[in-house]
Amino acid sequence: MKLLTFVDELTGKYHLGVLTASGVLDISEDFETLQDVMANKEKAEALIEFYLEDEHIELKSIDDIKLGPVVPNPEKIICIGVNYKRHAEEMKIDIPELPIIFSKFNNALTAHNSTIKIPSDTYMIDYEGELAIIIGKEGRNIPRDEAMDYVFGYANANDVSDRSAQFATSQWLAGKSYDGFCPIGPYIATLGEIGEPHKLRIKTYVNDELRQDSNTNDMVFKSRGLVSYISKYMTLKPGDIILTGTPEGVASGYKTADKPWIKDGDTVTVEIESLGRLTNRFEKE
Repeated sequence: MKLLTFVDELTGKYHLGVLTASGVLDISEDFETLQDVMANKEKAEALIEFYLEDEHIELKSIDDIKLGPVVPNPEKIICIGVNYKRHAEEMKIDIPELPIIFSKFNNALTAHNSTIKIPSDTYMIDYEGELAIIIGKEGRNIPRDEAMDYVFGYANANDVSDRSAQFATSQWLAGKSYDGFCPIGPYIATLGEIGEPHKLRIKTYVNDELRQDSNTNDMVFKSRGLVSYISKYMTLKPGDIILTGTPEGVASGYKTADKPWIKDGDTVTVEIESLGRLTNRFEKE
């Protein structure tokens, strides 16, 4: 399944949809939230198959709907820092022995095709294309060999960062949690859709210029290890998002005096195999 949320034009509320080869199927009458699908995955798959057999079923064009964040209100957004070997090398940081955990808040969430505001008092805005894990089942102290049973699927994300605020102190949170600094989408692909999640090409473009071009196999800590490790410290809940880190090629890693920071009017696209393209425009406040 490829699941997404979109905005109802009349009510302004989020509806749950399934992206198919022919368009988007609205399943909000059967499943109110993404967590409802997670709790009834087999029922959801059977129901979707039943609907799609009806040649008269109404499907929406993805180009005609306004998308929402793939998880509109997760309990937690957990981020992993310095989790690609070559990114650690470009930043001249030792490869961590344990995952570096920080967080974003829900105010940072936004969707594919949304416009993100650049704060008026900063110019060091950086892009970080990332693979996001979407948790599908509650768990604590999850054994590593069972960790994938708790993963519902994956999505594109951009861990947008204000580097001036991020590195002003030893804590990264301030530079990571401006409004709109966590676009995620356009959809969640369940495990069956993407196969091996750590053999995916991941790319980031700024105004169609390729800036990041790597593969998720360069991760230091992969899905099993991350889910197991994080669950030692907190209960993971359905809908929780784990941003798994960014590869090399970020603006702050450029060996030039003038870094290619995101500017007013720039468009940034994160593209991951089997997960489509997540695009956002940036505008100065």
